[in-house]
Amino acid sequence: MVVDLSAPAGRTARLAAIGTLAGLFSGLFGVGGGVVMVPLLMVWLGYGAREATGTSLAAIIVIAAVAVATHAGYGNVDVEKGLLVGVPAIGGVLAGTWLQQRVPQRAIALGFAAVLVGVAVRLVVG
Repeated sequence: MVVDLSAPAGRTARLAAIGTLAGLFSGLFGVGGGVVMVPLLMVWLGYGAREATGTSLAAIIVIAAVAVATHAGYGNVDVEKGLLVGVPAIGGVLAGTWLQQRVPQRAIALGFAAVLVGVAVRLVVG
């Protein structure tokens, strides 16, 4: 059976695939929302950068809650350090969201791609 990816069921299948990949990457590497969902929402479903970002952030709520609970079961969660990183990040989120609304979507996509390439090079080089 072939799924028509332009039909509503096909879009649902793509969203499910994106969610599965994001969950897999979250569990393996602690990433998933931005790194996996945003580019796939843009490429596979034609979302704009802003819509992809917002959708990804909504999904992260669920992903992060399950991931934290699972990692806590393995003893991998340092709540104090998590709060020390998370609380100041709120200011960054507010500033980043404000800035994103004022920058052209093409610039956002190119900037995000540059960050991903930079991180990939750093990981490979060591």
